[in-house]
Parts: sequence; C-alpha cells; structure tokens
Amino acid sequence: MRLVRRLLAEQHPDLAGLTLRLLANGWDNVVYRLGDELCIRLPRRQAAAVLIEHEQRWLPAIAGRVSLPIPAPVRVGCPGSGYPWPWSVTPYFDGRTAAEQPPSDEAAAIDTLATFITELHIDAPGDAPPNPFRGVPLIDRDDVFRQRVRQLAGLVDGPAALAVWDDGLAAPVWTGPPQWLHGDLHSHNLIVGGGRITAVIDFGDITAGDPATDMYGAWTFAAPAGRERFRQVLDIDDATWARARGWAVGLGVAIVANSADNPLMATVGERTLAAALEA
Repeated sequence: MRLVRRLLAEQHPDLAGLTLRLLANGWDNVVYRLGDELCIRLPRRQAAAVLIEHEQRWLPAIAGRVSLPIPAPVRVGCPGSGYPWPWSVTPYFDGRTAAEQPPSDEAAAIDTLATFITELHIDAPGDAPPNPFRGVPLIDRDDVFRQRVRQLAGLVDGPAALAVWDDGLAAPVWTGPPQWLHGDLHSHNLIVGGGRITAVIDFGDITAGDPATDMYGAWTFAAPAGRERFRQVLDIDDATWARARGWAVGLGVAIVANSADNPLMATVGERTLAAALEA
C-alpha cells in the first residue's frame, strides 16, 4: 500500500490523500478502492501489464457506446518508485459480482446482458488487440482443452464435456468480420446492485473475433429458461449456439483447472461447466 501511495503522490497528487483499501487481489491485478468513487488497478505481472494498456487504449471509446458502465480509465499511471508497469485509476462500481450475489430477476438480467453484447459486438478495427485464448476457432484450443479434461479426470464428466466440445468443433466456424469481444464475460465480471446487472468489469482479455466467445456468459449464471431467453433475444443461430456452448465447456474446465486457490472462481467454473453439460 505504501507503493501505491508513492505512485499517487508522484503522478496524481490530487488523489494521494484519498482513503485507500485493498479490494481484490486476482491472478493478474491487485485492485484498491480509492476514496468513494475510484479504484486503482495495478498489474502483478508483465502479461497483465499488456492487458492494462489495451484497456487504457480501447475502453474510453467503447464506454461511449454501451449502456452499462465499464471501467474506462479516468487517469493512467506510468512505471515509478520501483514499480515497473503502467497502471490505471478507474471508476468504482458499488455492488457485488453476480457470482457472489446473482441477479434477483434473471429474465431482466438476461435482457441486460444481451443488450450489452449487442452494443459491444460491432466490427473491430484491424489493430484490435490479438488474443490467442479468446475469439479464435475452437480448434485452436483443442489440444489444451483435452489436456485439461485428462488433468481433471474424476472431477469432471470427461466424456460429456468432450461431446459438447466436439459439437462446437463440428459447427461451421465464424466467417464474418472480427467483432469486438469482452473476452471473459463470466458472472464474476458482472456487477449486481439492487438485484440487477449494473456494470461490466475486467476487460483485460478484450479482443476481436468470434462473437460466440462472449455468449458463454449466459451459462455462468442463468438457468435453462434464462439461457433460452438469451438465445431468443439475440436470435442466435444453431452454429453460433453450438460454438458458444463449446466455449462454456472449455472455459468452465479452464477455470476449474486453475482455481485451486480461489474458491469463488472454482465455483464459477463448476457452475459454468455443469450448465453447459445440462444444455
């Protein structure tokens, strides 16, 4: 925390006197609440620093065309005081994540999520951030998915997971222009306040590609009826739905495989996987 104070004092002295408390300590970033209305987000590793730069470049423009608040930086920070990477000051969104506190009206939440995806998913420019883990054809993730299923033998229903994955592989690939993607649109990145989705956070995986990638979010918190509503509202065709369900299985397995030290995220992965195997 002393380091954060030094960075603020050097680069944004008007913010240095605000209260500071730890809010989250994730795989990629540590997040502090700064005063009542702001957060400070600092990468914990070089790979995450690149993602912060993507957010700093692209989120301000995206924020202007989506109806849900997103953490577009209000200030940016540079390396300093021995800290080697860029960092951001972003708005603070009051509430809890949908993983911690599901929306009270699932149908309304599904409509909100569908609207956000429609607003986000427009043709991306050629210099949109590349991401080898999101938005790509499922075949690009095939080897690592099968490896993870073997790794989790006894913890997940391997044959059922592989069957859903193979359905996604068999579906026609996305041939349209690459679309803007959040890239990690699961329930722990949806903020809920007053029983409804009020913000979308953590755009570190922002990229362009197959819109089916983001559609997996419906499997992270919605019951079958909610997922069917989601499909109808977005008018998702069979091929895209099969790929989206494949992403739900793939990312559910990935979260389970990498969350031994994070019970909440493990629950997100388990729920996503169970829902994707259900339908």
